Amino acid sequence: MFGFLKNKIKEIFGKTKETEETEPEGSQEQKQEEIVTTSEVNEDIQKKTEETQEREIKTEKPIEIIVERDIEIETKSPTKTEVVKTREISDAEEKLESDKPEQESKKHEGLFSKIKKFISNEKINEEDFDEFFNEFELILIENNVALEAIDSLRENLKKELLEKEIKKGKMQEEIKKALRNSLDKLMINPFDLFERIKEKKAKGEPYVILFLGINGSGKTTSIAKLAHMLKQKNYSVVLGAGDTFRAASIEQLEKHANVLDVPIIKQNYGSDPAAVAFDTIAYAKKHKTNVVLIDTAGRMHTKTDLIREMEKIVRVSKPDLKLFVAESITGNDAIEQAKAFNDSVEIDGIILTKADVDERGGAMISIGYVTQKPVLFLGVGQEYDKLKPFDKEELLENLFE
Repeated sequence: MFGFLKNKIKEIFGKTKETEETEPEGSQEQKQEEIVTTSEVNEDIQKKTEETQEREIKTEKPIEIIVERDIEIETKSPTKTEVVKTREISDAEEKLESDKPEQESKKHEGLFSKIKKFISNEKINEEDFDEFFNEFELILIENNVALEAIDSLRENLKKELLEKEIKKGKMQEEIKKALRNSLDKLMINPFDLFERIKEKKAKGEPYVILFLGINGSGKTTSIAKLAHMLKQKNYSVVLGAGDTFRAASIEQLEKHANVLDVPIIKQNYGSDPAAVAFDTIAYAKKHKTNVVLIDTAGRMHTKTDLIREMEKIVRVSKPDLKLFVAESITGNDAIEQAKAFNDSVEIDGIILTKADVDERGGAMISIGYVTQKPVLFLGVGQEYDKLKPFDKEELLENLFE
């Protein structure tokens, strides 16, 4: 989980830490220059130095040889003449570097160089921040973070960092802290579903959950996983096979019901799914069942007629909770689907399946912000016990570990 995005963040902060910890007191060239300027070099030596410099540049000796000589000179106790030769090499290197095209010298400039600028300042001004975030934004987009979430992240980071007094050597720590806080604000805190079920049980009424999402998102499997979790907590459950459209969908849910030993209400294919929902709730009331879990057909969010049918199911069943199910690995597609369903029937919560194999994690970070509805569960495997409550703190720890 988060492998790709986590590695990118590690690269960023690993680089900033290295830069902070290895900041040199002064360069070797500065020390050599100091020796030269304090030495009494006579005019003959200076003249020979200039001739030698001109001759060495013309001979176009490889840089490797110059570096080798430079190291050899540094390991000895140099005479005045040898110190001057060291300065010759430095000047020759500078001339060779100045002849390179401008684009070559800027070849490796990027996100890390922007962070270096941060580290050299006691404050981060707006120009530096924008330059840095423009680079960081590309990483977020690459990891399927929604544009709306990126804009919010930018504003939150600005508030955390802009013109803030930062102690020397603490820049990396402050940026990391600000980024974590900003990501935390993006994600909606999940509510306690089981507490809500408990309250409804105390009133002697079933808690009705309607599952929504497109084909292949993992709705039926998520229903089975949640039924297993509820049974583990000693709640009684009934399943409603409301997907009367997809071939074999009823048999698939029935198989789960048999394995879990829970009742299932079903009708023939082509039946009105709203009628199935109504019958399932009626069964729960008659048998004092605590929780009703209703499956629905996997409706593509672009098909208006099927969206209308889903709206009818909602009107008839009056669910306590409308859970939208999507694959985490589909990234921005999952976010767009969630927006469409939320606009049509106003979802209450989200289950993200295949979260264990989601290397980018963008949907997990931004789907709640875009819909303003919390992620409640993550599917992290195929077995019945592989549904886990969404924990924002655990997610952030995993991202920044």
